Amino acid sequence: MPRLTEYADMTPRARAVVEGIAKGRNVDPARINNVWKALAKHPAVMEQFAGEMKAAMAPGKLDALTKELIYLAVSVANQCDYCIASHGTMAKAKGMTDEMHEEFMAVVLAAQKGNKIAVAYRVPVDDAFQE
Repeated sequence: MPRLTEYADMTPRARAVVEGIAKGRNVDPARINNVWKALAKHPAVMEQFAGEMKAAMAPGKLDALTKELIYLAVSVANQCDYCIASHGTMAKAKGMTDEMHEEFMAVVLAAQKGNKIAVAYRVPVDDAFQE
């Protein structure tokens, strides 16, 4: 298991990343998520991932809740307990209700099964679905 680096012990480069994230979330940098504490020993990866997350989650044509639900769906599919917990919490903070979560999980699980059926049976893509 990786050792987590607390904010007070981070290098200036890692602290700068954490401070940017904390400012955007309006939280104390010392209370930053563990994923950032784990990445603090790898500032180049940390900076790149922070930039990618900022760009992906920035306001755009998709609303904030939809983006969290997409992230959560991928996390379920990839079986990432950390991301399921963190983005599930963020989705709730952005308006996901228990009823929405139940419906969301039904769609994710149906999609996973459909994907496995298509792969297992080697189903060719219909002409109508080709670009």
